[in-house]
Amino acid sequence: MRIADDQVAVITGGASGIGYGLAEALAARGVRLVISDVREEGLAEAHASLTSTGADVTAVVADVSDEASVRALAARALTAYGRVDLVCNNAGVVSPAAPLWEQSAQTWELMIGVKVLGVVHGVRAFAPLLIERGTGHFLNTASSGGLAPLPDRTPYTTTMHAVVGLTETLDEELKRVAPALGATVLCPGLVDTPLGRNSAALGVIRLPPGAPASMRSLATSHGGILSPREVAQAALDAVEAGRIHVAPGRGVAERAQARVRALLSDLGETS
Repeated sequence: MRIADDQVAVITGGASGIGYGLAEALAARGVRLVISDVREEGLAEAHASLTSTGADVTAVVADVSDEASVRALAARALTAYGRVDLVCNNAGVVSPAAPLWEQSAQTWELMIGVKVLGVVHGVRAFAPLLIERGTGHFLNTASSGGLAPLPDRTPYTTTMHAVVGLTETLDEELKRVAPALGATVLCPGLVDTPLGRNSAALGVIRLPPGAPASMRSLATSHGGILSPREVAQAALDAVEAGRIHVAPGRGVAERAQARVRALLSDLGETS
């Protein structure tokens, strides 16, 4: 899908991190924006920052785990701009660091509600609008944890794998309707975002005293870190190229390739 300055993009989790990076990158191209977030204060700050650059932005408080809230977001987007071209199902949280058997049912419910059902609700609310126009695209944010195992983050990894499979299938379903429809899944490596801090604020994890506000402190031990704007640019390039997968970040492709090789090896042993 070619991204043009007469279009409208909806971004969930748009108040910070990758969502805000997408908003900045799209605004720079003249795209009108509807940004949403469950954090009202952060959303107001993001709205003020974007509009100060001249961007045309509508901010909507929304909880992606609540289907009615997402449908209200879709209605607000139509009221504001009369159309939607790109839907970025980006809102997310991270799970605590612990093996699977120590992860609570509450963590599982919240991760599935935000990261899986949040994408499902976004597709159900917006797909009819794109289908009616016969053009448009979904950009669903997952993680490198959706391409390979990530020990001690099983709820996170499980939901990210789900978003990858969902998007692959969604792309096929959309293209059966119209060739100008499609979907892309974003699976970045380490990104400099406040995901941990935001997840703690929502009660998903507990941060130890003195924990850093962003992921940048992990950059050295993990071999580098991307900025949200870098991730956004890679994602939008993939959307315009019609690619289903995009995985920016050092070592991400190698980990995915290792997983595929192991899978094919196991399948070969049983064939």
